[in-house]
Amino acid sequence: MAKWAVVVSGERYEQERLYASPVVPGTTLPAGDEALLVAAVEPPVVFGVARADGEGHLRYTVDLIAAPVPFGGSLEQGEHRLDEAAFVAVAREVTSATKQPEAKRTWLVSVDLPIEAASPGEAVREFWTYVRDLGPAELPAFVWPAGDELAMQAFVLGAEANQDPEED
Repeated sequence: MAKWAVVVSGERYEQERLYASPVVPGTTLPAGDEALLVAAVEPPVVFGVARADGEGHLRYTVDLIAAPVPFGGSLEQGEHRLDEAAFVAVAREVTSATKQPEAKRTWLVSVDLPIEAASPGEAVREFWTYVRDLGPAELPAFVWPAGDELAMQAFVLGAEANQDPEED
């Protein structure tokens, strides 16, 4: 079983941060090979460890999307074979940075838009058009733990974003 670093573009990394997916598509690694998932951002980060499934996907075995760890090298996008020692060194750092997963809880997520329309059906169609056209790059989603509305936070592109016009 070979060890790899699979370096993805910053755009692909953003997609991983935005949408929950158990796999990263587009690999030619043999089934069973392990890979560090590295984002080609500045500075580069490891955002997961995965195993090739033989169907062109890398399946997460460790998901670090919420807390990526620095990658100490620089590699071009693509698949790069690593020697066992290099892989283990980074995997050890990943393991030490990985804490026990928090217990799942219920979150409320909301997108509120004022829509001018002649009917409720038209308002709903306009809403989904705005959501599709603006998308996660421009449209803030508001999230808070169920029962704690005062903890509401705005997120844009999967990261917390200040929506207070009075602040910078």
